[in-house]
Amino acid sequence: MKHPIKPPSDAKKPTTLRLDTPVAPPWPSYQGNSQFTGTSPSGRVTVYVDPTLDPPGLQNAQDLVNDADRVVTANDAIFGTVGGPVSVIVFALGGNTDGTGGADHMGCDYTTGAAIEVCASYGNAARVSALFEAELSECSMGGNLCGTSTGEGLSRWCAAVISNNALADFATAPQWAQSGMPDFVNQTEATDQNAVSTGCTMAFLSWLMSQNHPLGQIAPTMVSLGDNGTLAQLYADLTSDSQQNAWPSFQAAVDALPGGITDDDPFGGAAQPSQVAHITPLTAAIAGRVFASILGNVATGKAANQIVADVRALLVAAPAVKAAAASLCYPKSRRLVPPAAGGRK
Repeated sequence: MKHPIKPPSDAKKPTTLRLDTPVAPPWPSYQGNSQFTGTSPSGRVTVYVDPTLDPPGLQNAQDLVNDADRVVTANDAIFGTVGGPVSVIVFALGGNTDGTGGADHMGCDYTTGAAIEVCASYGNAARVSALFEAELSECSMGGNLCGTSTGEGLSRWCAAVISNNALADFATAPQWAQSGMPDFVNQTEATDQNAVSTGCTMAFLSWLMSQNHPLGQIAPTMVSLGDNGTLAQLYADLTSDSQQNAWPSFQAAVDALPGGITDDDPFGGAAQPSQVAHITPLTAAIAGRVFASILGNVATGKAANQIVADVRALLVAAPAVKAAAASLCYPKSRRLVPPAAGGRK
């Protein structure tokens, strides 16, 4: 399967190791050397790379530095919150350099899940950004959903929206269709490893988005429903219709599809306008404080590492990142991989 999305032609070349290199965090699985690539202009994303990668892998890391602030800004808008600082390592996850090694992190918040691993994808920066967003979005779930079929579907949709579906080969909705379309609308499976239950979520969210319920409306509602929330409850909250009508209405819509389900967006939901919600006043206020801090520090001649440290401090203190990210959760997330690479996932 070909992926026409290409990295920007004017991408910067990989930078050399700097003397003020920050210390890399412990990673979920990576044990090699972590070479510092750079920090995004906002100070929110610090990127490292496995120095043994070929030049295209080193370029993946630099491209992620260049794109990281766009991704975190889009993610903030989807969830209506401001996320915390994160670190990312780009390496050949599972020995792969085409992105199919997937991505991983530990917890479902910006305290336990802020060390993110993404697979290198030689020549395709969009896939690396998509993998980053898949894990970053789970940090924004504040301890809810991560590790469930609904949360897994939501994170994959976030990745699709910010990358123009650069992970099309990770699709799971066709597996749900091929498995007889079991009802995971009225029940949520407590795993992110089953491609069938995840696939049901993917198709259901595609349907909701096609009905003018953008992802920026869907995501905060799903987070508020928590681990035990169902897609039927999501439907009821968004439409004001009875949740009992969710499954039969969805079934009827699926039956009416002329070509069946062949990808994760059978209803063309991603093509609907404004999949990202407007930033809330709280988010805007925090962003304003961050921007003012950067300008003030630059004006007074502070060193770059101090500017980054001040930004990180502001983000960590931001209303306890929405009440301490709705309290910490224990690690529940599992590695994101394409269905064929992960059996059930």
